[in-house]
Amino acid sequence: MNLGQQFRSEVVTIEPAAPLAEAVSRMASQGVGAVVAVQGCRVAGILTDRDVALALGQGQATTQTPVKDVMTKDVVTIWEDQGIYDATQYFIGRGFRRLPIVNRDNELVGIVTFDDLVSLLAHEMINVTR
Repeated sequence: MNLGQQFRSEVVTIEPAAPLAEAVSRMASQGVGAVVAVQGCRVAGILTDRDVALALGQGQATTQTPVKDVMTKDVVTIWEDQGIYDATQYFIGRGFRRLPIVNRDNELVGIVTFDDLVSLLAHEMINVTR
């Protein structure tokens, strides 16, 4: 099964010009540790709770600083038709914890996290042992 089928979901997104306070509010209300910054349907960046904490804690930003000033801009994405093995290689090889999933038009269609894959693989291992 490809990633687009397995992890197609509502991704918590934000505009790059939005203030950090709005991003933090969305993360808190949705129970996620990151928001994907989008322009239209395309990934412009990703902002994690760690990015926010470091920027605020080091005095490099305020709650009114635009997301675009703190987010990671060169976001690595993965195609929706790639598989779980490909995602694990990204996670292991590059140390990522989140990968936005895009279609072949580079439009955001989902997100896969390291925790998602661990959970999926654990369930599959349980199924194999039955």
